[in-house]
Amino acid sequence: MNLALLELKNVSKIYNGKVRALDGINLAVETGEWVAIMGPSGSGKTTLMNIIGCMDKATGGEVIPDGIDLSDADNQKLTEIRREQYYHGIPDLNDAMTELRRVGLEDRAKHLPSQLSGGEQQRVCIARALINYPVLILADEPTGNLDEANQNLVMKIFHELHAEGHTIITVTHSPDVGREAQRCIVLEHGRIKS
Repeated sequence: MNLALLELKNVSKIYNGKVRALDGINLAVETGEWVAIMGPSGSGKTTLMNIIGCMDKATGGEVIPDGIDLSDADNQKLTEIRREQYYHGIPDLNDAMTELRRVGLEDRAKHLPSQLSGGEQQRVCIARALINYPVLILADEPTGNLDEANQNLVMKIFHELHAEGHTIITVTHSPDVGREAQRCIVLEHGRIKS
């Protein structure tokens, strides 16, 4: 039996005292699971991702990544948790080249971002995120604005990462990308619809 890597209990987010972006979200994501979060624009997908990634704080409820209760965390504590979870130091050249090789861009290592296509830039973002061997991968629209060939490459990488045991949460508008996940959570008006 897998253990929950992430738990959300009755999580809400209210902006300006009246705009309810999230309304009573309850969700558990198990270690090694791949979850897609879908819904129309304004449904709360990005707000939820920002709270999971410690970029924002819930107004109410409990957010518990990897057993750490963030209920009383201030901005400084959220920054510390983000740093501990995602930034483990400066990677060496070998680590960087290994991840560029994984995403098929080893030969483009010396190119500037402006010299890369949109699909190549997206794959560099994935490589950069993987350098520190994260347990949880958060991807907001990982295939947004990509052509079919680059979308297929990105999805192939996610399948490989999932097979290696990474836990993945993707936010997407694409039904095709949503179908690739083990489980799809649909948000509507800040609530889980299905």
